[in-house]
Amino acid sequence: MKTNKPKPISVSILMGLIIIQGLSGISGGAGLILDPSGKSMKIPISWLDGSPFSDYLIPGLILLFVLGVFPLVVFYGLLKQTSWSWPAALMVGIVLVIWIGVEILIIGYQPRPPLQLIYGTLGILILVFVWLPSVRRYYNFGSA
Repeated sequence: MKTNKPKPISVSILMGLIIIQGLSGISGGAGLILDPSGKSMKIPISWLDGSPFSDYLIPGLILLFVLGVFPLVVFYGLLKQTSWSWPAALMVGIVLVIWIGVEILIIGYQPRPPLQLIYGTLGILILVFVWLPSVRRYYNFGSA
């Protein structure tokens, strides 16, 4: 469904935000899977006290696939202007904001390192750019 429409800068920014999330999700997820204790990533296991998890393996798998691989697939869809790419990009933003919100509910806000702030902001930025009229027009998702 790719067209020859000129790509607005807002689309390029959205694609950049999505690929940043995908690459960091793969990196963080792989790190947690390879060392579920969190020690190699300097994440205390005590943060999981009171959570449904005894180590970081399951969160790492979720991070790897849902917030790593999926955003990279979405990036490809955005690049090729597929019919599913706009709703999928919206889903990346929603899932990231929910992930950070649930993480804060489970382990509390952790200012050091400020990853919750960074990725919460990234999720909000993805949502803002997805809803921009120029992005919606480019992907034929609304007449805005």
